[in-house]
Amino acid sequence: MTHYFLGSYIVTILGLTAAYLWGEHVHAGTGFACVFIAFVLAVLEISLSFDNAVVNAMKLEGMSEKWRHRFITWGILIAVFGMRFLFPLLVVSIFAKLNILTVLNMAFNDVDKYAHYLELTHAPIVTFGGAFLLMLFMDYFTEKDKNIHWLKPLETRIQRLHKYRGICTFVTLCCLFLIMPKILPVMRQTVFLSGLSGIVMYLCIDGLAEWLERRQEERAKLCADTVKCSGLVGFLYLELIDASFSLDGVLGAFALSKDILIITIGLFIGAMFVRSLTIMLVEKKTLAQYLYLEHGAHWAIGTLAVLMFVSTFHEVPEVVTGSLGLIFIVSALVSSILYNKNKGQE
Repeated sequence: MTHYFLGSYIVTILGLTAAYLWGEHVHAGTGFACVFIAFVLAVLEISLSFDNAVVNAMKLEGMSEKWRHRFITWGILIAVFGMRFLFPLLVVSIFAKLNILTVLNMAFNDVDKYAHYLELTHAPIVTFGGAFLLMLFMDYFTEKDKNIHWLKPLETRIQRLHKYRGICTFVTLCCLFLIMPKILPVMRQTVFLSGLSGIVMYLCIDGLAEWLERRQEERAKLCADTVKCSGLVGFLYLELIDASFSLDGVLGAFALSKDILIITIGLFIGAMFVRSLTIMLVEKKTLAQYLYLEHGAHWAIGTLAVLMFVSTFHEVPEVVTGSLGLIFIVSALVSSILYNKNKGQE
């Protein structure tokens, strides 16, 4: 198992070292605090993206070794420098109405000023993220054909809502309207539009992903060599899904740190472990061994969505945001192990 994660271990050591040095460079004495934040961000990214690893593993099983390698190499570059570095800069640039080069220079050379602008845009940013995450959470647990439940009393009740068309959007909009009275009047329109954009973004990504999946299946039927036919389409599909999941981590990261370099380091480490986990799941074919992990990951996503909505009007302690996702994942893992043990004794 170790060889699957060797690259991730190396990235972790280098990343945490860089986080310490950067922390000491920006504010002397904060090196270990930056290491801790980067570590928590990495754990958060892994916990939120476990179901992403499961989806990736399912798709990679039908792809050639060449395309698997491209997913690990090209894909990680797109994931890190695209969504985990460029995206936060664009968010600040758009909401603060600043040139992106100005934001980039500010992020590295004037962190306090960057943090100030980021704080001004905090409410719309986390509303966008909260809406996106809540859509993801609701979509998973309202799946019509879902027959495996972890927290059965809750999950079965949520699943019954699938008969109401557009229920995911309706619930998310209700949450959005609930926080409106608590938002400063001058910010309400911006916050509402940001939340609406999060809903639209999720619907677009989910719809396009389904379209790509159908295209892949159709082309596979027409081609004699399924692997060659589905390679590029499968790669694009995986990158699109990865982008949607990295959006969760990137936006959730703003609750822990406003330093773009620390955010990038933490999410990069998490992304590497998710990639390593994906390959291990594919090659060892162990997805079925841990039945409830995907459920735990989605409960972590739903919890983070609620905390992001709450943080628009009330400060949420960083330790709460960073720890709850890990608690859900560990609990789901323990439940899966106990399930397997009981099943083996039957």
